[in-house]
Amino acid sequence: MTNKIQEILASIVARFESGDIPEAVAYSMFPVMDVPSAKWSLLNRTLQFFSGTADGRGFNQWKTVRRSVKKGARAFYILVPYIKNGKNEKTGKEENTLKGFMARPVFREEDTEGEPLDYEKIELPELPLMERAREWGISVKAIPGDYRYYGYFAYDKREIALATPEEKTFFHELAHAGHERIKGKLAPGQDPFQEIIAELSAQTLCRLVGKSGEKHFGNSARYITRYAEKAGISPHAACLKVLSDTEKVLNQIILSS
Repeated sequence: MTNKIQEILASIVARFESGDIPEAVAYSMFPVMDVPSAKWSLLNRTLQFFSGTADGRGFNQWKTVRRSVKKGARAFYILVPYIKNGKNEKTGKEENTLKGFMARPVFREEDTEGEPLDYEKIELPELPLMERAREWGISVKAIPGDYRYYGYFAYDKREIALATPEEKTFFHELAHAGHERIKGKLAPGQDPFQEIIAELSAQTLCRLVGKSGEKHFGNSARYITRYAEKAGISPHAACLKVLSDTEKVLNQIILSS
């Protein structure tokens, strides 16, 4: 199996060098959910993402959908405008004036309980290597489509969340989990080399399990190129740099017992 991994990795890296990369193909997504945070600013949606949820709401907002915040749950904070109504001294008319911003506590869906939400009914297909995640004590769940990210691996929660049924996205997040098992806790945020290792691993796993990574090879190329640019090197050089670590991650996933 190690020789097969090396062979596939080499073929992927060779395509980066040759420039033989197909056009990117759109990912299929689970339905986009109609929730209050869909209308939040980019900053607040980012704060929500870093809090490990796709649905954050205020205490009373959860009550309106017959859910309650669990005892001891901790809020995360978003920024909301502070608008004051008053008379304009020049025109004499009543008007709303933006005075600044204030922090407002909101709670994650994962920290509430009560009536089921519509999007909780999304079913995730049985993906190849799903059993490996379970062996590692990692749960895999479906989340509504977002169009800003396709999935994530929450280290502290031991959870992979997927907004798409595409195998490659699952493999990418599983590779992060495998990398963590080798290295210990990974660097926070989206470290360029960690992301390149995960994407190379995902493409290789697609081929190893007989799934078509070819369909999204263009997406992988763009993804790796973006992170290689952040690291200040070419995509081909970036792939070569992480080749050894990628092989270790793949062996962890394929050969782990």
